[in-house]
Amino acid sequence: MAAPVWLEVALNGPWSRSRQPLIPVLADEIFDDAMRCVDAGASILHFHAYDPVTGRQRDDFEIYAPIIERIRARADVICYPTLPFAGSVDAPTPLAPAQRFDAVEKLLQAGLIEWAVVDPGSTNISHYADIAAGRPGFVYANPESHIRHGLALAQKYGITPSFAIYEPGFMRLGAALHKAYPGAPVPIYRLMFSDHIAFGFPPAGWALDAYLKLLALEAPRALWMVAGLGVEIEPLIEAAVARGGHVRVGLEDAPMGCALSNQALTERARRLIAAAGGGLATACEVRAALKAASPVRAVVCAPEVT
Repeated sequence: MAAPVWLEVALNGPWSRSRQPLIPVLADEIFDDAMRCVDAGASILHFHAYDPVTGRQRDDFEIYAPIIERIRARADVICYPTLPFAGSVDAPTPLAPAQRFDAVEKLLQAGLIEWAVVDPGSTNISHYADIAAGRPGFVYANPESHIRHGLALAQKYGITPSFAIYEPGFMRLGAALHKAYPGAPVPIYRLMFSDHIAFGFPPAGWALDAYLKLLALEAPRALWMVAGLGVEIEPLIEAAVARGGHVRVGLEDAPMGCALSNQALTERARRLIAAAGGGLATACEVRAALKAASPVRAVVCAPEVT
């Protein structure tokens, strides 16, 4: 029997409602959206914290913690935050590694998260529409010192690093650096595709095959999922399930101006996974798979919420 498929939902992202009008921004909106996605089959949730006054991303422990606490009180689900999107309008000036991971480490110390974003490389984020209009993008910056800081936290706290693989070199660097931190749990390699942003590969079967060939060389038996930014990832779901991968959807990843809610995107992904012969994993099954790949800590499943 095939292993259950992990379904992650990225609820909002850094875009603000000016680019992605249906994203949840306020704490109650994020919580309500999260619960709808869990009910639809998601076992992993990712979101960005927003300043309720400015409506822009603000990565503060004081914003993240109450939302994560509410979600965890209602459902056994893996829930994790982001980092300041270095180089973007919300984080235009350089931050030291400890500053950038400040909210993440405080959430770890509070025992609220079990995954963390550790993106192993830097790339340009430029939308094709902006290029045509003469509007510059930005460099999403992840210096090696930041990657090492994130992996050191993974090593210290036993958390799963979530590697977003925007370009093939991200995979090579991430795998090499991970080996330098013995005891750090194995990463999840999130293979990033795009239709509307000029990085990496488009969501095509040959592109998935290319990533998987490289992954087999750099990190054999690695755990991976298909995802992206500015992308319709659904055409890759059948191939991902057939190859033993996992799936991420949500309004962070969807093309700008997406007319579907996070709940609708989750339900569509669930149907496509089922049509491909896959069943959905629970959060406990995700933890068990991670432990089998990297036996660092015991798997602790929260009691079923009724």
